[in-house]
Amino acid sequence: MSNSDSRRGFLKKTGVAATAGLLIKTSAWAAANDTFRVAVTGLHGRGQDHVSGYAHLKDKNVKIVAVCDVDENVLNERIGEFVKENKIDANIKKYTDFRKLLEDKEIDAVSCATPNHWHSLMGIWACEAGKDAYIEKPISHNIREGRELVEAARKYKRIVQHGTQIRSSKAIQEAMQLLKDGEIGEVYYAKGTCYKWRNTIGHKEPSPVPPGVHYDEWLGPAPERPFTENRFHYNWHWHWDYGNGDIGNQGVHQIDVCRWGLGQTWPDLTTTLGGHFMFEDDQETPNTMVTTYKWNDVNKMMVFEVRHWITNDELVEGDKGNVVGCLFLGSEGYMVIPSYSRYKCYMGREREPGKEGNEGGDHFLNFVEACRSRNHEDLNADVLEGHISAGMAHLANASYKIERTIRFDPKKEVAIDDKEADDLLHERDRGYRAPYSLPAKV
Repeated sequence: MSNSDSRRGFLKKTGVAATAGLLIKTSAWAAANDTFRVAVTGLHGRGQDHVSGYAHLKDKNVKIVAVCDVDENVLNERIGEFVKENKIDANIKKYTDFRKLLEDKEIDAVSCATPNHWHSLMGIWACEAGKDAYIEKPISHNIREGRELVEAARKYKRIVQHGTQIRSSKAIQEAMQLLKDGEIGEVYYAKGTCYKWRNTIGHKEPSPVPPGVHYDEWLGPAPERPFTENRFHYNWHWHWDYGNGDIGNQGVHQIDVCRWGLGQTWPDLTTTLGGHFMFEDDQETPNTMVTTYKWNDVNKMMVFEVRHWITNDELVEGDKGNVVGCLFLGSEGYMVIPSYSRYKCYMGREREPGKEGNEGGDHFLNFVEACRSRNHEDLNADVLEGHISAGMAHLANASYKIERTIRFDPKKEVAIDDKEADDLLHERDRGYRAPYSLPAKV
């Protein structure tokens, strides 16, 4: 397919007016001496870290050339803050429509920190437009989206990094190698924890869309609903249309590490029980849940637990009310990963202190370097790894909804003999609103 054919198909699908041609990038710009030009979209929360991450790489010839947010109030406020902090230029390009941003030939890559329901679609559109992409976790809102993003990245030869930044920690990379080498013996069990202090969101009635908010662009592929404050900034996490609950918000990080440490991809069995406890409010997703995953052929299992309120520290360390981490059990000892960059082993029945490490990494730099090398295998968190880890969160939520175990076919990425579960996993009733549609086939 020619570049012009790709451009026409992209514009037709997204509804963007035909303007100057989109340039499919090659490796010509990718030399270390060339400027890497990135745009950040979604500035209310995590996007601020994206701006800081790339601004920190100025000495690596990385430049933020555009920013995008559907809320002009947030967009203008953040631009003022970033200019003051010397993270961006005062004359930076600003957009409220991601589709318009993709027309900009001076952008090499996009870095997406929007609500979850936009993640895969933005990644697919970026690939079609010839741009590399850093996509926040979870990389998808359902398994179908994730698979289509993987296929788009491979088809258009784009570099797509998943925002599971623990994979760039030098210490955790070392920990994973220790597990592989048998440091704690045969590893048969992993546990991930997401204990975050989450108060009630209360009730909010529908209200007029605030001035400066481009609500249709915010909704994007999601069903059309009346605007309420509880379905907007941050609280969108707790609504099925946009978020995936805390297992899809924070939990994907720890799911990813547990799966990495076990050396596994898709599980054969997934079982979840949970509920929304203590509060009567607008939240739709569970605030407390326990999921068990099982890999039959290798006889390994994993447990993931979400809690929303008062909790103990268990075997991981955390501040008051917020405890996230991973635990691995082996035949000779156990390993604790209590943070994004630290691990410690305890050996034998007496649990004697063993090897430990504490060193972070730079996930944004890893993305930039992989874009320059044009080799997706240089990524610490390639789109395929993100697809599987996000997909495990989707498996957990689907099992929660149907209240039974899901048997999964890892090759076809479908539930086995369970149409109800499979429809949930692929959100077949989602009905993506035009023009915010997934391609019929990548």
